Amino acid sequence: MHRFVLVARQAAARLCGRGPGVCRGGRTDMALRCAASLAAGQQPRGPRREGTVRWSSAAKASAVKINEKASREKILTLESMNPQVKAVEYAVRGPIVLKAGEIEKELRKGIKKPFTEVIKANIGDAHAMGQRPITFLRQVVALCTYPNLLDSPSFPEDAKKRARRILQGCGGNSLGSYTASQGINCIREDVASYIERRDGGVPADPDNIYLTTGASDGISAILKILISGGGKSRTGVMIPIPQYPLYSAAISELDAIQVNYYLDEENCWALNVNELRRALNEAKAYCNPKVLCIINPGNPTGQVQNRKCIEDVIHFAWEEKLFLLADEVYQDNVYSEGCQFHSFKKILYEMGPEYYNNVELASFHSTSKGYMGECGYRGGYMEVINLHPEIKGQLVKLLSVRLCPPVSGQAAMDIVVNPPVPGEESYAQFIKEKESVLNNLAKKAKLTEDMFNKIPGVHCNPLQGAMYAFPRIFIPSKAIEEAEAHKMAPDMFYCMKLLEETGICVVPGSGFGQREGTYHFRMTILPPVEKLKILLEKVKDFHIKFLEKYA
Repeated sequence: MHRFVLVARQAAARLCGRGPGVCRGGRTDMALRCAASLAAGQQPRGPRREGTVRWSSAAKASAVKINEKASREKILTLESMNPQVKAVEYAVRGPIVLKAGEIEKELRKGIKKPFTEVIKANIGDAHAMGQRPITFLRQVVALCTYPNLLDSPSFPEDAKKRARRILQGCGGNSLGSYTASQGINCIREDVASYIERRDGGVPADPDNIYLTTGASDGISAILKILISGGGKSRTGVMIPIPQYPLYSAAISELDAIQVNYYLDEENCWALNVNELRRALNEAKAYCNPKVLCIINPGNPTGQVQNRKCIEDVIHFAWEEKLFLLADEVYQDNVYSEGCQFHSFKKILYEMGPEYYNNVELASFHSTSKGYMGECGYRGGYMEVINLHPEIKGQLVKLLSVRLCPPVSGQAAMDIVVNPPVPGEESYAQFIKEKESVLNNLAKKAKLTEDMFNKIPGVHCNPLQGAMYAFPRIFIPSKAIEEAEAHKMAPDMFYCMKLLEETGICVVPGSGFGQREGTYHFRMTILPPVEKLKILLEKVKDFHIKFLEKYA
Protein backbone atom coordinates (compact mmCIF):
# COMPACT_ATOMS: atom_id res chain seq x y z
CA MET A 1 0.00 0.00 0.00
CA HIS A 2 2.84 2.40 0.84
CA ARG A 3 4.37 1.84 -2.58
CA PHE A 4 1.02 2.46 -4.26
CA VAL A 5 0.54 5.74 -2.37
CA LEU A 6 4.06 6.91 -3.30
CA VAL A 7 3.55 6.06 -6.98
CA ALA A 8 0.12 7.71 -6.91
CA ARG A 9 1.55 10.90 -5.44
CA GLN A 10 4.36 11.06 -7.97
CA ALA A 11 2.12 10.29 -10.94
CA ALA A 12 -0.60 12.68 -9.89
CA ALA A 13 1.86 15.49 -9.14
CA ARG A 14 3.69 14.95 -12.43
CA LEU A 15 0.53 14.71 -14.48
CA CYS A 16 -1.23 17.61 -12.78
CA GLY A 17 1.77 19.81 -13.42
CA ARG A 18 1.60 21.16 -9.89
CA GLY A 19 4.95 19.88 -8.74
CA PRO A 20 5.68 17.16 -6.20
CA GLY A 21 4.98 19.33 -3.16
CA VAL A 22 1.24 19.66 -3.83
CA CYS A 23 0.43 15.99 -3.26
CA ARG A 24 2.60 15.39 -0.22
CA GLY A 25 1.93 14.91 3.48
CA GLY A 26 -1.71 15.42 4.38
CA ARG A 27 -2.73 15.43 0.72
CA THR A 28 -2.37 11.67 0.14
CA ASP A 29 -6.14 11.51 -0.33
CA MET A 30 -5.89 14.05 -3.15
CA ALA A 31 -3.23 11.96 -4.86
CA LEU A 32 -5.37 8.81 -4.59
CA ARG A 33 -8.42 10.64 -5.92
CA CYS A 34 -6.40 11.95 -8.82
CA ALA A 35 -5.16 8.46 -9.69
CA ALA A 36 -8.68 7.00 -9.38
CA SER A 37 -10.13 9.78 -11.55
CA LEU A 38 -7.55 9.09 -14.22
CA ALA A 39 -8.27 5.37 -14.12
CA ALA A 40 -11.97 6.11 -14.67
CA GLY A 41 -11.17 8.40 -17.61
CA GLN A 42 -12.24 11.54 -15.69
CA GLN A 43 -10.56 14.88 -15.09
CA PRO A 44 -9.35 15.16 -11.48
CA ARG A 45 -10.85 17.78 -9.24
CA GLY A 46 -8.06 19.74 -7.59
CA PRO A 47 -7.69 23.37 -6.48
CA ARG A 48 -9.16 25.85 -8.98
CA ARG A 49 -6.66 27.39 -11.35
CA GLU A 50 -6.89 29.26 -14.60
CA GLY A 51 -7.00 27.23 -17.75
CA THR A 52 -7.95 23.59 -18.27
CA VAL A 53 -5.71 20.67 -17.37
CA ARG A 54 -5.31 18.25 -20.29
CA TRP A 55 -4.20 14.67 -19.83
CA SER A 56 -2.10 12.86 -22.36
CA SER A 57 -2.91 9.27 -23.33
CA ALA A 58 0.34 8.21 -21.65
CA ALA A 59 -0.79 9.85 -18.43
CA LYS A 60 -4.13 8.07 -18.51
CA ALA A 61 -2.46 4.72 -19.25
CA SER A 62 -0.12 5.24 -16.30
CA ALA A 63 -3.03 5.93 -13.96
CA VAL A 64 -4.99 2.89 -15.20
CA LYS A 65 -1.93 0.72 -14.59
CA ILE A 66 -1.73 2.03 -11.02
CA ASN A 67 -5.42 1.22 -10.45
CA GLU A 68 -5.03 -2.30 -11.84
CA LYS A 69 -2.18 -2.98 -9.44
CA ALA A 70 -4.40 -1.87 -6.54
CA SER A 71 -7.15 -4.43 -7.34
CA ARG A 72 -7.06 -8.22 -7.25
CA GLU A 73 -9.28 -11.18 -8.05
CA LYS A 74 -11.96 -12.19 -5.54
CA ILE A 75 -11.07 -15.09 -3.27
CA LEU A 76 -14.64 -16.41 -3.23
CA THR A 77 -16.16 -17.10 -6.64
CA LEU A 78 -18.65 -19.59 -8.05
CA GLU A 79 -15.69 -21.71 -9.09
CA SER A 80 -13.96 -21.61 -5.68
CA MET A 81 -17.02 -21.83 -3.40
CA ASN A 82 -18.12 -24.97 -1.57
CA PRO A 83 -19.64 -27.17 -4.32
CA GLN A 84 -22.07 -28.76 -1.86
CA VAL A 85 -23.59 -25.36 -1.08
CA LYS A 86 -23.82 -24.57 -4.78
CA ALA A 87 -25.72 -27.84 -5.29
CA VAL A 88 -28.37 -26.84 -2.71
CA GLU A 89 -31.81 -25.99 -4.11
CA TYR A 90 -34.85 -24.82 -2.14
CA ALA A 91 -37.84 -24.50 -4.43
CA VAL A 92 -40.15 -22.92 -1.84
CA ARG A 93 -38.03 -19.75 -2.09
CA GLY A 94 -36.63 -20.41 -5.56
CA PRO A 95 -36.71 -18.57 -8.92
CA ILE A 96 -40.47 -18.17 -9.04
CA VAL A 97 -40.50 -16.41 -5.67
CA LEU A 98 -37.71 -14.09 -6.78
CA LYS A 99 -39.78 -13.26 -9.86
CA ALA A 100 -42.79 -12.55 -7.63
CA GLY A 101 -40.64 -10.08 -5.66
CA GLU A 102 -39.66 -8.29 -8.88
CA ILE A 103 -43.31 -8.01 -9.92
CA GLU A 104 -44.23 -6.57 -6.52
CA LYS A 105 -41.60 -3.86 -6.97
CA GLU A 106 -42.99 -3.05 -10.42
CA LEU A 107 -46.52 -2.76 -9.00
CA ARG A 108 -45.27 -0.34 -6.34
CA LYS A 109 -43.71 1.79 -9.09
CA GLY A 110 -47.08 2.00 -10.82
CA ILE A 111 -46.25 -0.35 -13.70
CA LYS A 112 -49.53 -1.74 -15.02
CA LYS A 113 -50.25 -5.47 -14.72
CA PRO A 114 -53.35 -7.60 -15.33
CA PHE A 115 -53.67 -7.75 -11.51
CA THR A 116 -53.23 -5.40 -8.56
CA GLU A 117 -51.35 -7.65 -6.10
CA VAL A 118 -49.15 -10.71 -5.91
CA ILE A 119 -50.73 -13.51 -3.87
CA LYS A 120 -47.91 -15.56 -2.36
CA ALA A 121 -49.43 -19.00 -2.04
CA ASN A 122 -46.00 -20.62 -2.19
CA ILE A 123 -45.24 -21.01 1.51
CA GLY A 124 -47.04 -22.07 4.69
CA ASP A 125 -46.70 -18.71 6.46
CA ALA A 126 -50.01 -18.47 8.31
CA HIS A 127 -49.72 -14.99 9.83
CA ALA A 128 -48.49 -13.47 6.56
CA MET A 129 -51.76 -14.77 5.07
CA GLY A 130 -53.84 -13.01 7.71
CA GLN A 131 -54.26 -15.66 10.43
CA ARG A 132 -54.56 -14.05 13.86
CA PRO A 133 -52.11 -15.09 16.61
CA ILE A 134 -53.30 -17.21 19.53
CA THR A 135 -53.83 -14.65 22.30
CA PHE A 136 -52.52 -16.76 25.18
CA LEU A 137 -49.29 -17.63 23.42
CA ARG A 138 -48.57 -13.99 22.64
CA GLN A 139 -49.44 -12.95 26.19
CA VAL A 140 -46.92 -15.34 27.73
CA VAL A 141 -44.16 -14.37 25.29
CA ALA A 142 -44.89 -10.67 25.90
CA LEU A 143 -44.64 -11.18 29.66
CA CYS A 144 -41.35 -13.06 29.25
CA THR A 145 -39.99 -10.37 26.95
CA TYR A 146 -40.99 -7.43 29.20
CA PRO A 147 -41.35 -8.74 32.77
CA ASN A 148 -42.61 -5.37 34.05
CA LEU A 149 -45.95 -6.44 32.54
CA LEU A 150 -46.21 -9.09 35.25
CA ASP A 151 -47.61 -6.33 37.47
CA SER A 152 -50.25 -5.35 34.89
CA PRO A 153 -53.88 -6.30 35.58
CA SER A 154 -54.37 -6.60 31.80
CA PHE A 155 -52.79 -10.06 31.73
CA PRO A 156 -54.42 -13.23 33.12
CA GLU A 157 -52.84 -15.05 36.05
CA ASP A 158 -52.40 -18.33 34.16
CA ALA A 159 -50.26 -16.50 31.58
CA LYS A 160 -48.24 -14.82 34.34
CA LYS A 161 -47.70 -18.16 36.08
CA ARG A 162 -46.19 -19.69 32.93
CA ALA A 163 -44.08 -16.62 32.21
CA ARG A 164 -42.62 -16.60 35.74
CA ARG A 165 -41.73 -20.29 35.44
CA ILE A 166 -39.99 -19.78 32.11
CA LEU A 167 -38.08 -16.73 33.37
CA GLN A 168 -36.93 -18.65 36.44
CA GLY A 169 -35.31 -21.12 34.05
CA CYS A 170 -33.39 -18.31 32.30
CA GLY A 171 -30.06 -16.90 33.46
CA GLY A 172 -30.68 -13.64 35.31
CA ASN A 173 -34.43 -14.24 34.89
CA SER A 174 -34.08 -12.77 31.40
CA LEU A 175 -35.14 -14.01 27.98
CA GLY A 176 -32.02 -12.28 26.69
CA SER A 177 -29.63 -14.77 28.27
CA TYR A 178 -28.19 -17.90 26.69
CA THR A 179 -29.75 -21.18 27.75
CA ALA A 180 -28.38 -24.72 27.89
CA SER A 181 -27.72 -26.06 24.39
CA GLN A 182 -30.57 -28.57 24.76
CA GLY A 183 -32.89 -25.76 25.82
CA ILE A 184 -34.47 -24.55 29.06
CA ASN A 185 -34.95 -27.52 31.38
CA CYS A 186 -38.51 -26.72 32.52
CA ILE A 187 -39.63 -26.38 28.89
CA ARG A 188 -38.13 -29.77 28.04
CA GLU A 189 -40.06 -31.18 30.99
CA ASP A 190 -43.24 -29.64 29.57
CA VAL A 191 -42.51 -31.15 26.15
CA ALA A 192 -42.07 -34.60 27.73
CA SER A 193 -45.40 -34.22 29.61
CA TYR A 194 -47.12 -33.15 26.38
CA ILE A 195 -45.82 -36.21 24.53
CA GLU A 196 -47.05 -38.50 27.33
CA ARG A 197 -50.54 -36.91 27.19
CA ARG A 198 -50.65 -37.02 23.40
CA ASP A 199 -49.57 -40.68 23.26
CA GLY A 200 -51.88 -41.96 25.98
CA GLY A 201 -49.30 -42.40 28.72
CA VAL A 202 -46.29 -43.61 26.71
CA PRO A 203 -43.32 -42.45 28.84
CA ALA A 204 -41.12 -39.58 27.64
CA ASP A 205 -37.79 -38.54 29.18
CA PRO A 206 -36.92 -34.80 29.21
CA ASP A 207 -33.30 -35.82 28.68
CA ASN A 208 -34.29 -37.11 25.22
CA ILE A 209 -35.83 -33.74 24.31
CA TYR A 210 -33.82 -31.13 22.39
CA LEU A 211 -35.30 -27.70 21.76
CA THR A 212 -34.47 -26.49 18.26
CA THR A 213 -34.65 -23.51 15.92
CA GLY A 214 -37.81 -24.70 14.23
CA ALA A 215 -38.00 -28.35 13.19
CA SER A 216 -35.53 -27.69 10.35
CA ASP A 217 -32.65 -27.16 12.78
CA GLY A 218 -33.24 -30.52 14.44
CA ILE A 219 -33.59 -32.39 11.14
CA SER A 220 -30.34 -30.88 9.84
CA ALA A 221 -28.49 -31.69 13.08
CA ILE A 222 -29.58 -35.34 13.09
CA LEU A 223 -28.66 -35.76 9.42
CA LYS A 224 -25.30 -34.13 10.07
CA ILE A 225 -24.44 -36.64 12.77
CA LEU A 226 -25.74 -39.60 10.76
CA ILE A 227 -23.87 -39.05 7.50
CA SER A 228 -20.46 -40.66 7.01
CA GLY A 229 -18.37 -42.86 4.72
CA GLY A 230 -17.21 -42.49 1.15
CA GLY A 231 -17.87 -44.12 -2.21
CA LYS A 232 -20.32 -47.01 -1.95
CA SER A 233 -20.24 -46.74 1.84
CA ARG A 234 -21.49 -43.11 1.77
CA THR A 235 -24.69 -42.72 3.78
CA GLY A 236 -27.92 -42.96 1.81
CA VAL A 237 -30.97 -41.05 3.04
CA MET A 238 -34.38 -42.33 1.96
CA ILE A 239 -36.90 -39.53 1.38
CA PRO A 240 -40.45 -39.50 0.03
CA ILE A 241 -41.14 -38.15 -3.45
CA PRO A 242 -42.81 -35.67 -3.47
CA GLN A 243 -40.79 -34.30 -0.51
CA TYR A 244 -40.29 -31.10 1.41
CA PRO A 245 -37.14 -29.53 -0.19
CA LEU A 246 -35.42 -29.12 3.19
CA TYR A 247 -34.46 -32.78 2.90
CA SER A 248 -32.90 -32.67 -0.56
CA ALA A 249 -31.17 -29.38 0.34
CA ALA A 250 -29.66 -30.80 3.55
CA ILE A 251 -28.59 -33.98 1.75
CA SER A 252 -26.85 -31.92 -0.96
CA GLU A 253 -25.14 -29.67 1.59
CA LEU A 254 -23.85 -32.69 3.53
CA ASP A 255 -22.79 -34.51 0.35
CA ALA A 256 -24.92 -37.52 1.23
CA ILE A 257 -26.79 -39.76 -1.22
CA GLN A 258 -30.48 -39.08 -1.82
CA VAL A 259 -32.54 -42.25 -2.15
CA ASN A 260 -36.03 -41.59 -3.52
CA TYR A 261 -39.09 -43.65 -2.70
CA TYR A 262 -42.33 -42.68 -4.44
CA LEU A 263 -45.66 -42.10 -2.73
CA ASP A 264 -48.65 -43.65 -4.52
CA GLU A 265 -50.60 -40.79 -6.09
CA GLU A 266 -53.32 -43.15 -7.37
CA ASN A 267 -53.93 -44.24 -3.77
CA CYS A 268 -54.12 -40.79 -2.12
CA TRP A 269 -50.33 -40.52 -1.81
CA ALA A 270 -50.10 -43.65 0.34
CA LEU A 271 -46.74 -45.01 1.48
CA ASN A 272 -46.17 -48.56 0.28
CA VAL A 273 -43.56 -50.76 1.97
CA ASN A 274 -42.91 -52.61 -1.29
CA GLU A 275 -41.80 -49.30 -2.77
CA LEU A 276 -39.54 -48.71 0.23
CA ARG A 277 -37.96 -52.11 -0.36
CA ARG A 278 -37.44 -51.43 -4.07
CA ALA A 279 -35.73 -48.11 -3.35
CA LEU A 280 -33.56 -49.63 -0.61
CA ASN A 281 -32.40 -52.62 -2.66
CA GLU A 282 -31.52 -50.48 -5.68
CA ALA A 283 -29.64 -47.97 -3.50
CA LYS A 284 -27.45 -50.67 -1.92
CA ALA A 285 -25.58 -50.90 -5.21
CA TYR A 286 -24.17 -47.39 -4.87
CA CYS A 287 -24.45 -46.28 -1.22
CA ASN A 288 -25.16 -47.38 2.36
CA PRO A 289 -28.82 -46.56 3.08
CA LYS A 290 -29.24 -46.07 6.82
CA VAL A 291 -31.79 -43.25 7.25
CA LEU A 292 -35.51 -43.33 6.47
CA CYS A 293 -37.42 -40.02 6.50
CA ILE A 294 -41.20 -39.91 6.90
CA ILE A 295 -43.39 -36.78 6.69
CA ASN A 296 -46.75 -37.32 8.41
CA PRO A 297 -49.08 -35.57 7.71
CA GLY A 298 -47.48 -35.11 4.31
CA ASN A 299 -45.92 -32.01 2.83
CA PRO A 300 -46.66 -31.21 0.01
CA THR A 301 -49.12 -34.08 -0.46
CA GLY A 302 -51.37 -33.73 2.61
CA GLN A 303 -51.91 -37.46 3.25
CA VAL A 304 -52.33 -38.79 6.82
CA GLN A 305 -50.85 -42.24 7.40
CA ASN A 306 -53.00 -44.86 9.05
CA ARG A 307 -51.88 -47.07 11.90
CA LYS A 308 -51.22 -50.13 9.72
CA CYS A 309 -48.96 -48.13 7.40
CA ILE A 310 -46.91 -46.82 10.35
CA GLU A 311 -46.56 -50.32 11.79
CA ASP A 312 -45.30 -51.58 8.42
CA VAL A 313 -42.77 -48.75 8.17
CA ILE A 314 -41.48 -49.37 11.70
CA HIS A 315 -41.14 -53.10 11.03
CA PHE A 316 -39.26 -52.30 7.80
CA ALA A 317 -36.89 -49.94 9.64
CA TRP A 318 -36.30 -52.56 12.36
CA GLU A 319 -35.70 -55.30 9.83
CA GLU A 320 -33.32 -53.26 7.64
CA LYS A 321 -31.59 -51.46 10.55
CA LEU A 322 -32.61 -47.96 9.47
CA PHE A 323 -32.62 -44.82 11.63
CA LEU A 324 -36.14 -43.35 11.49
CA LEU A 325 -36.83 -39.61 11.14
CA ALA A 326 -40.51 -38.73 11.72
CA ASP A 327 -41.39 -35.19 10.62
CA GLU A 328 -44.64 -34.58 12.52
CA VAL A 329 -44.95 -30.77 12.42
CA TYR A 330 -48.50 -30.98 11.00
CA GLN A 331 -49.79 -33.29 13.74
CA ASP A 332 -52.58 -30.83 14.66
CA ASN A 333 -53.61 -30.39 11.02
CA VAL A 334 -55.89 -33.37 10.29
CA TYR A 335 -59.18 -32.63 8.53
CA SER A 336 -60.67 -35.66 6.74
CA GLU A 337 -63.23 -37.84 8.49
CA GLY A 338 -61.80 -41.22 9.38
CA CYS A 339 -58.25 -39.84 9.51
CA GLN A 340 -56.33 -39.57 12.77
CA PHE A 341 -52.78 -38.59 13.62
CA HIS A 342 -50.71 -41.40 15.15
CA SER A 343 -47.23 -40.56 16.33
CA PHE A 344 -44.45 -42.96 15.35
CA LYS A 345 -43.31 -42.95 19.00
CA LYS A 346 -46.70 -44.20 20.22
CA ILE A 347 -47.02 -46.96 17.61
CA LEU A 348 -43.41 -48.01 18.19
CA TYR A 349 -44.11 -48.41 21.92
CA GLU A 350 -47.29 -50.38 21.31
CA MET A 351 -45.48 -52.81 18.98
CA GLY A 352 -43.61 -54.20 21.97
CA PRO A 353 -40.16 -54.07 23.59
CA GLU A 354 -38.35 -55.75 20.70
CA TYR A 355 -39.16 -52.70 18.59
CA TYR A 356 -39.42 -50.00 21.27
CA ASN A 357 -36.03 -50.77 22.82
CA ASN A 358 -34.16 -51.03 19.52
CA VAL A 359 -35.49 -48.83 16.71
CA GLU A 360 -33.67 -45.47 16.73
CA LEU A 361 -36.21 -42.70 16.18
CA ALA A 362 -36.06 -38.91 16.01
CA SER A 363 -39.42 -37.10 15.97
CA PHE A 364 -39.88 -33.38 15.19
CA HIS A 365 -42.44 -30.70 16.01
CA SER A 366 -42.61 -26.94 15.57
CA THR A 367 -44.43 -23.71 16.50
CA SER A 368 -44.64 -22.81 12.81
CA LYS A 369 -47.59 -24.95 11.72
CA GLY A 370 -50.61 -26.48 13.49
CA TYR A 371 -53.08 -23.89 14.74
CA MET A 372 -50.29 -21.58 15.99
CA GLY A 373 -48.62 -20.57 12.72
CA GLU A 374 -45.82 -18.85 14.65
CA CYS A 375 -43.17 -19.25 11.92
CA GLY A 376 -41.11 -16.21 12.93
CA TYR A 377 -40.38 -17.38 16.48
CA ARG A 378 -38.43 -20.35 15.09
CA GLY A 379 -39.48 -22.60 17.93
CA GLY A 380 -39.33 -26.39 17.78
CA TYR A 381 -38.21 -29.59 19.44
CA MET A 382 -37.04 -33.09 18.63
CA GLU A 383 -37.31 -36.22 20.73
CA VAL A 384 -34.58 -38.77 20.03
CA ILE A 385 -34.91 -42.26 21.50
CA ASN A 386 -32.63 -45.31 21.62
CA LEU A 387 -29.59 -43.18 20.84
CA HIS A 388 -26.23 -44.71 21.78
CA PRO A 389 -25.05 -43.01 25.03
CA GLU A 390 -21.78 -41.88 23.44
CA ILE A 391 -23.62 -40.46 20.42
CA LYS A 392 -25.89 -38.53 22.78
CA GLY A 393 -22.83 -36.65 24.01
CA GLN A 394 -21.73 -36.02 20.43
CA LEU A 395 -25.18 -34.63 19.55
CA VAL A 396 -25.13 -32.23 22.51
CA LYS A 397 -21.63 -31.13 21.45
CA LEU A 398 -22.84 -30.47 17.91
CA LEU A 399 -25.82 -28.47 19.16
CA SER A 400 -23.61 -26.48 21.53
CA VAL A 401 -21.75 -24.99 18.56
CA ARG A 402 -24.83 -22.86 17.84
CA LEU A 403 -25.06 -22.10 21.62
CA CYS A 404 -28.85 -22.37 21.98
CA PRO A 405 -32.10 -21.99 20.05
CA PRO A 406 -33.82 -18.55 20.15
CA VAL A 407 -35.12 -18.21 23.70
CA SER A 408 -38.34 -16.46 22.63
CA GLY A 409 -38.95 -19.45 20.35
CA GLN A 410 -38.40 -21.80 23.28
CA ALA A 411 -41.01 -19.82 25.25
CA ALA A 412 -43.47 -20.05 22.34
CA MET A 413 -42.88 -23.81 22.11
CA ASP A 414 -43.67 -24.12 25.80
CA ILE A 415 -47.16 -22.66 25.27
CA VAL A 416 -47.82 -25.11 22.43
CA VAL A 417 -47.07 -28.04 24.75
CA ASN A 418 -48.39 -26.41 27.95
CA PRO A 419 -51.58 -24.55 26.94
CA PRO A 420 -54.41 -23.48 29.28
CA VAL A 421 -56.35 -26.37 30.79
CA PRO A 422 -59.98 -26.60 31.93
CA GLY A 423 -60.49 -24.50 35.04
CA GLU A 424 -57.92 -21.84 34.08
CA GLU A 425 -59.23 -18.42 33.15
CA SER A 426 -57.74 -18.38 29.63
CA TYR A 427 -58.98 -21.84 28.66
CA ALA A 428 -62.29 -20.82 27.03
CA GLN A 429 -60.72 -18.18 24.79
CA PHE A 430 -57.80 -20.44 23.91
CA ILE A 431 -60.02 -23.34 22.83
CA LYS A 432 -62.28 -21.01 20.86
CA GLU A 433 -59.33 -19.55 18.93
CA LYS A 434 -57.68 -22.93 18.36
CA GLU A 435 -60.86 -24.60 17.08
CA SER A 436 -61.66 -21.60 14.89
CA VAL A 437 -58.31 -21.86 13.11
CA LEU A 438 -58.50 -25.63 12.62
CA ASN A 439 -62.15 -25.63 11.53
CA ASN A 440 -61.39 -22.87 9.06
CA LEU A 441 -58.47 -24.83 7.63
CA ALA A 442 -60.66 -27.93 7.27
CA LYS A 443 -63.23 -25.87 5.39
CA LYS A 444 -60.56 -24.44 3.09
CA ALA A 445 -59.06 -27.90 2.47
CA LYS A 446 -62.40 -29.21 1.24
CA LEU A 447 -63.10 -26.06 -0.79
CA THR A 448 -59.72 -26.30 -2.52
CA GLU A 449 -60.08 -29.99 -3.33
CA ASP A 450 -63.59 -29.52 -4.74
CA MET A 451 -62.75 -26.48 -6.88
CA PHE A 452 -59.59 -28.00 -8.34
CA ASN A 453 -61.44 -31.15 -9.32
CA LYS A 454 -63.96 -29.07 -11.31
CA ILE A 455 -61.20 -27.73 -13.57
CA PRO A 456 -60.61 -29.70 -16.81
CA GLY A 457 -57.11 -31.18 -16.84
CA VAL A 458 -56.59 -30.86 -13.07
CA HIS A 459 -56.88 -33.58 -10.45
CA CYS A 460 -56.45 -33.07 -6.71
CA ASN A 461 -56.35 -35.87 -4.14
CA PRO A 462 -58.24 -35.32 -0.86
CA LEU A 463 -56.44 -32.88 1.45
CA GLN A 464 -56.48 -35.09 4.54
CA GLY A 465 -54.09 -32.89 6.51
CA ALA A 466 -51.27 -30.29 6.56
CA MET A 467 -51.97 -27.00 4.76
CA TYR A 468 -51.28 -27.49 1.06
CA ALA A 469 -52.84 -28.77 -2.14
CA PHE A 470 -50.63 -30.61 -4.64
CA PRO A 471 -52.84 -30.95 -7.72
CA ARG A 472 -51.75 -32.81 -10.83
CA ILE A 473 -52.01 -30.68 -13.96
CA PHE A 474 -52.17 -31.65 -17.61
CA ILE A 475 -49.67 -29.70 -19.73
CA PRO A 476 -50.10 -29.97 -23.53
CA SER A 477 -47.16 -31.09 -25.67
CA LYS A 478 -46.86 -27.67 -27.35
CA ALA A 479 -46.43 -26.05 -23.94
CA ILE A 480 -43.81 -28.67 -23.02
CA GLU A 481 -41.92 -27.83 -26.24
CA GLU A 482 -42.03 -24.10 -25.48
CA ALA A 483 -40.84 -24.77 -21.93
CA GLU A 484 -37.90 -26.77 -23.28
CA ALA A 485 -37.07 -23.93 -25.68
CA HIS A 486 -36.86 -21.64 -22.63
CA LYS A 487 -34.76 -24.27 -20.79
CA MET A 488 -37.44 -24.61 -18.12
CA ALA A 489 -39.21 -27.59 -16.57
CA PRO A 490 -42.77 -27.73 -17.98
CA ASP A 491 -44.40 -27.12 -14.58
CA MET A 492 -42.00 -24.23 -13.88
CA PHE A 493 -43.05 -22.74 -17.22
CA TYR A 494 -46.69 -23.20 -16.24
CA CYS A 495 -46.24 -21.62 -12.81
CA MET A 496 -44.26 -18.70 -14.25
CA LYS A 497 -47.04 -17.99 -16.74
CA LEU A 498 -49.60 -18.23 -13.92
CA LEU A 499 -47.62 -15.67 -11.93
CA GLU A 500 -47.13 -13.27 -14.82
CA GLU A 501 -50.78 -13.37 -15.90
CA THR A 502 -52.62 -13.58 -12.56
CA GLY A 503 -50.17 -12.55 -9.82
CA ILE A 504 -50.54 -15.95 -8.11
CA CYS A 505 -47.28 -17.42 -6.85
CA VAL A 506 -47.21 -21.21 -6.41
CA VAL A 507 -44.30 -23.70 -6.45
CA PRO A 508 -43.82 -26.14 -9.36
CA GLY A 509 -43.97 -29.81 -8.49
CA SER A 510 -40.50 -30.35 -9.95
CA GLY A 511 -39.16 -28.54 -6.87
CA PHE A 512 -40.56 -31.33 -4.66
CA GLY A 513 -39.98 -34.27 -6.96
CA GLN A 514 -42.58 -36.19 -8.95
CA ARG A 515 -42.84 -39.23 -11.18
CA GLU A 516 -41.47 -38.76 -14.68
CA GLY A 517 -44.11 -37.42 -17.08
CA THR A 518 -46.37 -36.00 -14.34
CA TYR A 519 -46.71 -32.33 -13.45
CA HIS A 520 -47.98 -30.64 -10.29
CA PHE A 521 -47.77 -27.48 -8.25
CA ARG A 522 -47.99 -26.86 -4.51
CA MET A 523 -50.32 -24.18 -3.20
CA THR A 524 -51.05 -23.29 0.39
CA ILE A 525 -54.67 -23.18 1.57
CA LEU A 526 -53.91 -20.47 4.15
CA PRO A 527 -55.46 -17.37 2.49
CA PRO A 528 -58.80 -16.21 3.98
CA VAL A 529 -61.78 -18.07 2.52
CA GLU A 530 -63.00 -15.26 0.26
CA LYS A 531 -59.51 -14.58 -1.06
CA LEU A 532 -58.94 -18.31 -1.55
CA LYS A 533 -62.11 -18.51 -3.67
CA ILE A 534 -60.87 -15.66 -5.87
CA LEU A 535 -57.47 -17.32 -6.14
CA LEU A 536 -58.98 -20.66 -7.18
CA GLU A 537 -61.26 -18.98 -9.76
CA LYS A 538 -58.22 -17.23 -11.23
CA VAL A 539 -56.34 -20.52 -11.45
CA LYS A 540 -59.36 -22.08 -13.16
CA ASP A 541 -59.61 -19.29 -15.75
CA PHE A 542 -55.87 -19.34 -16.37
CA HIS A 543 -55.73 -23.11 -16.81
CA ILE A 544 -58.58 -23.19 -19.32
CA LYS A 545 -56.93 -20.40 -21.38
CA PHE A 546 -53.57 -22.19 -21.10
CA LEU A 547 -55.09 -25.41 -22.50
CA GLU A 548 -56.76 -23.46 -25.34
CA LYS A 549 -53.52 -21.64 -26.22
CA TYR A 550 -51.37 -24.75 -26.38
CA ALA A 551 -53.96 -27.30 -27.57
